[in-house]
Parts: sequence; C-alpha cells; structure tokens
Amino acid sequence: MTTAHHVMDIDTVSAGFGPLVGDYRGSDLTRAPLVLLHGLTMDRRVWTPVLEHLWTIDPSRRVLALDLPAHGQSPAAGSYHLEDVADSIHHAVMAAGLTEPLLVGHSISAVLATLYAARFPARGVVNVDQPLDVAPFAAAVRGVADQLRGPGFDATFARITAGWGTDLLSLPARHLLAGTVRPQQEVVLGYWDELLTGPADGPTTLMSATIAALRTNRTSYDLVSGSELDPAYRAWLCDLLPQARVVEWPGNGHFPFLGRPREFAALLAAVS
Repeated sequence: MTTAHHVMDIDTVSAGFGPLVGDYRGSDLTRAPLVLLHGLTMDRRVWTPVLEHLWTIDPSRRVLALDLPAHGQSPAAGSYHLEDVADSIHHAVMAAGLTEPLLVGHSISAVLATLYAARFPARGVVNVDQPLDVAPFAAAVRGVADQLRGPGFDATFARITAGWGTDLLSLPARHLLAGTVRPQQEVVLGYWDELLTGPADGPTTLMSATIAALRTNRTSYDLVSGSELDPAYRAWLCDLLPQARVVEWPGNGHFPFLGRPREFAALLAAVS
C-alpha cells in the first residue's frame, strides 16, 4: 500500500493498492470484506450514498472501494480487456490484505466481479443491474463501431447511455453522477475492445464459461435490478445459475443503489 493521497474521514484511508487507487475502511475480520467496483466512465465516489448508510448500520465492515484502471485516481493500464482488469482488481485486493471478498459490481463491473469470482477465491458477487446475456449489447456496440471510433463518439455514447434512467433519481443523486461520469473515448474503446474487434461470439463464450465455473463452485450470486426483469431472461439466468437470487427495485433505472441507497446498504450488511 502506498502513501495515502487523502483521508475521507478519521477511519477511511485513501491510497494506492497495487495498481489501483481506492478507499479502505473497517476492522471486522469475522465477515467477508466488500470490494466495490463502479461502472464504466465513473469513479468510486458513486458509492458515497450507500457507504453513508452502511457506516451507520454496519460501522466495522471492511470495505475497499476501487477506481478501475484509467478512472478516477487510478492510472492507465496497458490493457483494458476484462480478464486483465479482473487481474488488476485481484492485485489490489491482495495489496489491501483481503481474502475471499464479496465483489459488488455495477454495470460493466458486475461482469468484472463475475469474472473475478470465477478465477479467484470470493465469498460471492452482487451484480448491480448488468445482464449476463451480453450478446445483445455486444451486437449494438458493433453496430456503431465507426461512430465510436470517430468524431461522433460523444453523441454515440450519449445515445447508448440514454436508457440509464438518471431522470428517475433524486436531484442529489443526479448531481453525484454529473460529477463522476467522465466519458473518454480512448478509455471506452479500450474497455469495449473485445466487443469491437474480437470474435462475434467471444463475449458469449467467455460469459458461458464464467457462469459454468460459478455454478460448479456454488458461489453466491445476487442480482439487484432497477427494473422488472424480462421473464425469459430471469428464467435463463436461474437455469444457468441456480443459486442466483434476484432483487427487483423497479423505477430506479440503471442505478438501483443510488435510488435506494439505504436498502442497498442493508442488503450488503446482511451478507456475512
């Protein structure tokens, strides 16, 4: 662990953990530590409302909130392929002295958390509003590849993220997102490189193998959705991952943890 950059409060240390920068707090060694991973183009500050409630109801829980490579205070990396980023997260977890964490990932980080749990010891995964059937999204991204690579990046990325449902959130939550979301063309293209340049069935093949590993290991898996799940998708998920538990909080769009931060904190506190 490197020298701390700043201290959020008397108990939280902000520092470098291996290749990543994050905030660490907590002392309870009897339960799995939480590792919080934000979505693409955001940073670790998006978890602030959840943590404010968590410190009230579960003040001693160990929590490591990380900035992904090239996000927030974390430096750029040589590769943003998902397995490489998962390796970086694991290095950060080890640098923090944590073992078998509960990975909490929003959006693309739910995929990263899922990959992590299939490759490294983990208590489980909390997937925040990210489908594991990645084929539809991969096809959509490929369909606008030229626009993403060109001067139309900003407009194209805005269209892709228009369905986030930020208008459903409170004004403070929207202000928080406005201060953390920073779309950078080079970074987005790096994280989506496998979707844009790899085999068309590559993402599906990777997720199928990952889900199979979690099913074999019986790793706990919670999905928190900000809308009602499509029944066909829910059946698909529960068939492939029988241990999956689904929580639906309709009306919160892509950010159920910001729409209901108190309830989300309680959900995390309930995991031993």
